[in-house]
Amino acid sequence: MIRIALAACLALATALPARAETEVQQVTSPGGIDAWLVEEHSIPFVALELRFRGGSALDPEGKRGAVNLMTATLEEGAADMDAQAFAAAREALAARFSFDAHDDAISVSTRFLTENRDKSVELLRKALVEPRFDEEAVERVRGQVLSNIRSEQTDPNAIARDTWDKLAFGDHPYATDSSGTVDSVTGLTSDDMRTAHDAVLARDRIYVSAVGDITPDELGTLLDNLLGDLPEEGAPLPDEAEYGLDGGVEVVDFDTPQSVIRFGHEGLKRDDPDFLTAYVVNQIFGGSGFESRLMEEVRVERGLTYGIGTALAPYEFAELVLGQSATANARAGETVEVIREEWRRLSEEGVTQDELDAAKKYLTGAYPLRFDGNARIADILVGMQMDDLSPDYIENRNDMVEAITLDEANRVARELYDPEALQFVVVGQPEGLDAVN
Repeated sequence: MIRIALAACLALATALPARAETEVQQVTSPGGIDAWLVEEHSIPFVALELRFRGGSALDPEGKRGAVNLMTATLEEGAADMDAQAFAAAREALAARFSFDAHDDAISVSTRFLTENRDKSVELLRKALVEPRFDEEAVERVRGQVLSNIRSEQTDPNAIARDTWDKLAFGDHPYATDSSGTVDSVTGLTSDDMRTAHDAVLARDRIYVSAVGDITPDELGTLLDNLLGDLPEEGAPLPDEAEYGLDGGVEVVDFDTPQSVIRFGHEGLKRDDPDFLTAYVVNQIFGGSGFESRLMEEVRVERGLTYGIGTALAPYEFAELVLGQSATANARAGETVEVIREEWRRLSEEGVTQDELDAAKKYLTGAYPLRFDGNARIADILVGMQMDDLSPDYIENRNDMVEAITLDEANRVARELYDPEALQFVVVGQPEGLDAVN
């Protein structure tokens, strides 16, 4: 009955009206932990999001994949419970936990019913504070990670990503995949899991948001109970990544009928005053949907690909504007040339007023639709905190988009998009690239 009740609550939470006018309360627990809260008492359900800044970039030298493996093992037993007992306890409470490692953060997502709040939080506390890292559990999860690593060794998309990262970031943690290598993951021990745990899951790098049936006082008590016993400080964060690409084409020979093409160069930090304008320009150039310039020129006009897109990628210690596509080997050179020409045209000619108006209409209309349930709102709020945005960004964001002028958009296009710096990594057996190198 409890699982049925939670399923009903999740369905209702997802069905709540989309709302960008979200009242955010800033809460500080008695123990000094800060959080953002949106109270929503219409259903007895809470979504809680935690982020720990640092993530897989904190892997020690020679231990690549330690943070990822540690994070994947957090649910595999805690305190006096082995993996099976922990899973049974979570199921009995109808609680949902999710632990994920990313380059710049560890994310912890949980959803629980109000009636089971205290027991659910205590169970999560055990996973975060008292993980067991039993040898059997570590071996089981290690096998899953190694299987994924081996699979990606023959995936042209993963090869393009890894090649780009290695060329761009040299000896920074960003240069290698956060999952690690077969050798590095094979060598990890339970002691490495404990070291990674203390390095990453620390109180000095926590960001928290909660949405649902909980008051500020209740949230403050919850946070101290959940997080108060974590280490006070984590490992030092890494240095900025030095970008090492100057533009050109790098080919990775791989036997596949299609060439995967990854392209881009340095971008903007999330706190750059021009970031929102660049976001709008990117929507015009290579954003979602079929209306972008790249989709029009590369797919619609020439039929070179089924899909192509670009995005701003502001990592914690680096910033990029990146794109990707795939095409038949025989047309790879033509595809690269069209992308390069469109990059140049955007830089030199900018965008039109009609394009800007259409992008604004789409982006302002789509924004409220993001706020489509408690869990989604909680995820947005914790991301805003990590980006150092204020709660009133939600209310003001669409007005800021509308205020962007054509002159501003074209200045940012001119300054950001540099055809001479444009780097391509092509994985496959591409033809016709000699003329575009």
